[in-house]
Amino acid sequence: MNNALLEKSIRSIPNFPKKGILFRDLTTLIQNKTAFKKSVDLLAKKYKGKGFDKVVGVEARGFIFAAAVAYKIGAGFVPVRKKGKLPYKTISTTYELEYGTDTLEIHQDAICAGEKVLIIDDLLATGGTVGAVIELVKQLGGKVAGIGFVIELVDLNGKDKFKEYPIYSLVKFGGA
Repeated sequence: MNNALLEKSIRSIPNFPKKGILFRDLTTLIQNKTAFKKSVDLLAKKYKGKGFDKVVGVEARGFIFAAAVAYKIGAGFVPVRKKGKLPYKTISTTYELEYGTDTLEIHQDAICAGEKVLIIDDLLATGGTVGAVIELVKQLGGKVAGIGFVIELVDLNGKDKFKEYPIYSLVKFGGA
């Protein structure tokens, strides 16, 4: 599928947040009404009618896409946030980043045992974040049945960590 419009609408910023990183900025895609609509429509088309109960979105840019996809496919939306941001009882997991660790949380009643879950995030790089989200969903008894991204950085091989899950990305970039 040709997603040239989406690719063109993503700004690339060299040496952010640190030297040697080429940051893929989705704010320009979100600001472009045609590109934003197309990205949400393509993700929703992939997952509509597949019986998902919940769509899990990861703070912060993942919320934008996950909530819109949840609405379009008729599923509930579940936010996964950084530690201390959710108001009710939570479960958490800590995971490795290239520059340290981070902790994500989900409400302990956000997903019921056996529910079919779709995870949507903005970007797949090394897979640390999505790995943590999968762990949270599994702790609650949910069944991860799909994972979707707007961008995949293929040279970082994040997808290789999750071969048991169907992963779909709208735009693939080589290199970090």
